[in-house]
Amino acid sequence: MWSKRSGSATLPKSSPSMGEGWVGVSSETHKVLRRTTPRPQRPAGGSLTPSRGGAFRCLLAAALLPALLLAACKQQSEENQFPAPKRPVSPIVSPRYSNEDSRDSVGEATTVMRLADVKEGMRIADIGAGEGYYTVRLAPLVGKKGRVLAQDIVPETRDNLARRVQRENLDNVAVKLGKPNDPLLPDRSFDRVFMIHMYHEIERPSEFLWHLRDDLKSDGRVVVVDADRPTDRHGTPPRLLICEFEALGYELVRFEKLGGSESYFAEFEGKNPRPKPSQIKVCPAVAG
Repeated sequence: MWSKRSGSATLPKSSPSMGEGWVGVSSETHKVLRRTTPRPQRPAGGSLTPSRGGAFRCLLAAALLPALLLAACKQQSEENQFPAPKRPVSPIVSPRYSNEDSRDSVGEATTVMRLADVKEGMRIADIGAGEGYYTVRLAPLVGKKGRVLAQDIVPETRDNLARRVQRENLDNVAVKLGKPNDPLLPDRSFDRVFMIHMYHEIERPSEFLWHLRDDLKSDGRVVVVDADRPTDRHGTPPRLLICEFEALGYELVRFEKLGGSESYFAEFEGKNPRPKPSQIKVCPAVAG
């Protein structure tokens, strides 16, 4: 079972409720909660009179407000330490990169999973999973002892994928909602993290890759597939990709051009120390 980074809740594969942002795929995707207690009635005087308990809660909230504001400012300060990229970021335009039959016809997934050396029993995260093209193909490869965690930052896309996973009876798959600059994955859990045709859509890659280091096993690797074109044209030049990964302490361990397209396969491992957020080098739009 996986544990959430931010708490101690465990994530069993059969649970319909897997914590905040998680969708269980072996039960209903949504449940509607209805009010079971009557609303408070207005007294004859016309307005609700606060009870002693209500007044105490108001005083307590007022006392805690400075501390809450301080914590929020601290969190914002930490987030602002991560440098913004000096290149455009592509918008998310669709949960689908291309027609699945077209991708199968050129053997994209088969080639990528072979290059990534996916094996039975592995734990793999599919980041920006979209409609689940890789998710549903990874599930049988890792087998019953393996796990696939499909993540997306768009709630509707996450919910549609959860329904597909349930429909196709993929019991070794869980679906999770992440954040634009933090995948919110369980720590030290993954042998491989797949980032397929989505790296150019990450708003702040330095922050995203910084958090991702925590989610890999000691020998875990990040797999990136993207098109060799500018980031504002839904691709990432390989030299820029390598520069941004190396700035976070990753090392390129494999690079291959994918036949029949302008896409490439790049695989990284976190072999070098991770810098502090304020010390991360910003790569130019075209890394020299």
